[in-house]
Amino acid sequence: MTKKIQTTQQAVEPSINGMNKRVSSRKLKFLHTVFAMERDLIVGGQAVMEGVMMRTPSAYAIACRRQDGSIVTTAEKLPRWSDKYKWMNTPVLRGGATLIQSMALGVKALNFSARIYEEDIAAAEAAEKAKAGETQLAYVDGTDDPNFTKAPVKVVMPDEPKKKESKVGQSASAVGSIIFALAFNILLFVVAPLVLTNVLFIWLGWAGGPTVAADASWWQTAMAYVWEIKLDTFGLWVGFNLIDGIIRTIFFVIMIFSMSFLKDIRRVFEYHGAEHKTVFTWEKGLDLTPANATLQSRQHPRCGTSFLMVVMIVSIVLFSVITFEATWLNLLVRIALMPLVAGLSYEVIRYAAKKESGSIFKMMTLPGIWLQNITTQEPDDEQLEVAIRALDESLKLEPQTA
Repeated sequence: MTKKIQTTQQAVEPSINGMNKRVSSRKLKFLHTVFAMERDLIVGGQAVMEGVMMRTPSAYAIACRRQDGSIVTTAEKLPRWSDKYKWMNTPVLRGGATLIQSMALGVKALNFSARIYEEDIAAAEAAEKAKAGETQLAYVDGTDDPNFTKAPVKVVMPDEPKKKESKVGQSASAVGSIIFALAFNILLFVVAPLVLTNVLFIWLGWAGGPTVAADASWWQTAMAYVWEIKLDTFGLWVGFNLIDGIIRTIFFVIMIFSMSFLKDIRRVFEYHGAEHKTVFTWEKGLDLTPANATLQSRQHPRCGTSFLMVVMIVSIVLFSVITFEATWLNLLVRIALMPLVAGLSYEVIRYAAKKESGSIFKMMTLPGIWLQNITTQEPDDEQLEVAIRALDESLKLEPQTA
């Protein structure tokens, strides 16, 4: 009789667990549907190393695939700065605030994925050491047994304990990464295009040549060519800034295209595609499954790639009114105007996104869609599963409406 009761209980428990899972699935499906109808709730994300970070208005979540096939996640509530500080919701200003917060969160997500990746490498190395220790034998002397003078023993040297990085160290690392990224972007997309455009205009005879002393060194000669921009008319200045913007865009496309040939970067681009397909699935109110996500497009008009292309266009228009002859003043003004460029670009995307079917939005995001043929690649089901897991975890932290 006792065995019969136990058997009945064992049969009931899986049934209850299955029922709970179905209820949770219905709740999650309802949550997806409600959020999908709420167009103000913008969902976005970012591909990281073997994973995806998903961001909803009040939270974010990161999901990464370990080498053993398991998925590790972290999630946290993170309201927008504009919700906490109302003055940051001012048009143009909110674009800069959103960009800075997104950069900080992006670095945090990359650091998390890098830590998981390094842990997997360390675990693999430890396993190799353990395997080597089992096959290599060390012999020690000292036994009194004449028939057994040496005994095999396995010697395993303990690994040095790794010091955990403090939160202060992690914050310093994140700040350092942001500063390096900003400095690199300024050098590549502001300084280099401006200098090259000036040299090109001088070579073509459209700009006045520099005055170089007969005994000038090569460094002085080079600085003379880049120190001043001598243009006679406003029309030439407009053309100068247009060429400057085109060179900047070409640099950007070349950088992205060359990076796509790296194996690790291509994996990130595949996760980028998984992120877009997952967002499309959610926006259509479909069940978040790899089967549904596979059918979606991997090019999304609200991608950060489209935003960057809009930044390129806005910067060309805005910089066209800068007419300083001193190169350092042109550089200084361009750097100072970067927050304004980002803010205006954000407002343009925000306004156009309200009419996604409109011709203006399609025209503005078309260059970004083209570029996404490089920055997104077709993901597999396992990568889609990771992206879906990240979105699920982030949505769970969103406040539910009554």
